[in-house]
Amino acid sequence: MTAQRQENKGERLKIASLAAIAGLFFGLACPALKAVAASTERVVVNRNTGLAIDGFDPVAYFTDKEALPGQADFEASDQGAIWRFRNAGNRAAFLDHPDIYGPRFGGYDPTDVARGKPVPGRAQIWLIRNERLYLFNREESRDAFAAASDRILDEANAKWSSLSATLSSY
Repeated sequence: MTAQRQENKGERLKIASLAAIAGLFFGLACPALKAVAASTERVVVNRNTGLAIDGFDPVAYFTDKEALPGQADFEASDQGAIWRFRNAGNRAAFLDHPDIYGPRFGGYDPTDVARGKPVPGRAQIWLIRNERLYLFNREESRDAFAAASDRILDEANAKWSSLSATLSSY
């Protein structure tokens, strides 16, 4: 390697290091940027862990009527995401019917989907309507959805096909 190439390589490493530090700073300082970064998949997945819905058990919303974290001992992979469950029975139920237990719109907030924007929902802000799980980014969105779910679902369903096509799949 020539001296010039060695010098250029050192400069590139410095630039890459600065970019990584800046990315870390902005990721920690600006949580909104993380939300944008997390809204590029058809199923909301934590980029650092690969976990869907932050590791919460999707079946527990139905069986226990609350958001409960899953266990690392009970994991399954589906739709390019790692799903965690509280027990083997919940994992089996999900694997038999992921379309029933998985959050509708891949975990994106349906009120935002109705507006044409893929905003990830939060595992702790949820609602089951017509035997489907919906996650919301804000409590206000959940309340608005509860008050007008038919209208919001009509709008969200109309936009989801084209919106999800803009999201990458794993």
